[in-house]
Amino acid sequence: MPAHAPVFHWFLPTGGDGRDPGGVTAVQARTGAATRRPADVGYLAQVAAAAEQAGFLSLLAPVGLGCVDPWILGAALARHTSRIGFLIAFRAGLASPTLIAQQADTFRRFAGGRLRLNVVTGGDPAEQRAYGDHLGHDERYARTDELMGVLRELLDGKRVDQHGAHLHLEDARLVDPAVEHPVPLYFGGASPAAEQVAARRADVQLLWGEPPAAIAERIGRLRALAAAHGRTLRYGLRVHVISRDTAEQAWAEADRILAGIDPEAVRASQARFAAMDSTGQARMAALHGHGTAADLVVAPNLWAGIGLVREGAGTALVGSHDEVAARLAEYHALGVEEFVLSGYPHLEEAYRVGEEVVPRVRALLAAR
Repeated sequence: MPAHAPVFHWFLPTGGDGRDPGGVTAVQARTGAATRRPADVGYLAQVAAAAEQAGFLSLLAPVGLGCVDPWILGAALARHTSRIGFLIAFRAGLASPTLIAQQADTFRRFAGGRLRLNVVTGGDPAEQRAYGDHLGHDERYARTDELMGVLRELLDGKRVDQHGAHLHLEDARLVDPAVEHPVPLYFGGASPAAEQVAARRADVQLLWGEPPAAIAERIGRLRALAAAHGRTLRYGLRVHVISRDTAEQAWAEADRILAGIDPEAVRASQARFAAMDSTGQARMAALHGHGTAADLVVAPNLWAGIGLVREGAGTALVGSHDEVAARLAEYHALGVEEFVLSGYPHLEEAYRVGEEVVPRVRALLAAR
């Protein structure tokens, strides 16, 4: 059992929102049902306020060609909220770590320390090339390793000289940094290269929603890798939620989502996913295996239907509030201390999950 009580984060649908899933970080065709609500400040401020009211700790703002810029969005939404934090994603290697540290330091100062950073290396070579990044998979992670090391020292108020394979900095520093507000570094990646970076640099390793046995295996391996560097990691789970008063209602909603997915959208999405060099994306694709509706249930209450068209996190916990809470408690028992949750549409589901599921998880863990 983890030493810490679980914390819960919510997701900002910065590519648009609706009742149905669609692509998130990359530019791709999206159905009207997936983007009925545009990703403007007015709507996203409602999502942020709902998540704050429902008790979530922070909001994950994703990064990619298909998203609005997370830094600017986070700064705008900080003015519409008072307590909830912002888990700002950024692409490692597309900007100087000194500049990123300046942005982060400014944000944490002006938002009262409400900042966490999600370091994204990138797993879609086509999208990386659109940003001007032509490094191969392992080289990208080697660059991320250097960047995270520099970024941590800068945010901690240190001066940095770095003469690495990818970064060359002389006397990099922040002026009067707000070190009273620590900034945890969240990180994702499932390849051997990514896990080595996590072991050395991350504070929280994010995992996508795989069956419990797979999560246990990954946490066990990451614990050993981190221990070899004299470190410990915290672990987070990124997963969608379809939770209703009864299991029948929840699975009826999953069936509705599945029925509305265009087979051509599935074909196009899977072709794009297959061209990626992301190990995590390959693991997600392997779960649904292009099978029947029944094949999409990959573990008790774990449904892989969303991954038919959505890159990244492609699974959802489906069931009654009690069932979903029980599954989250099981992941917590494996070592997961943080949960980044989402549901369609994100406004209504922030209230539903925050009011119905999260208290049940806390009650289950308290009873144990």
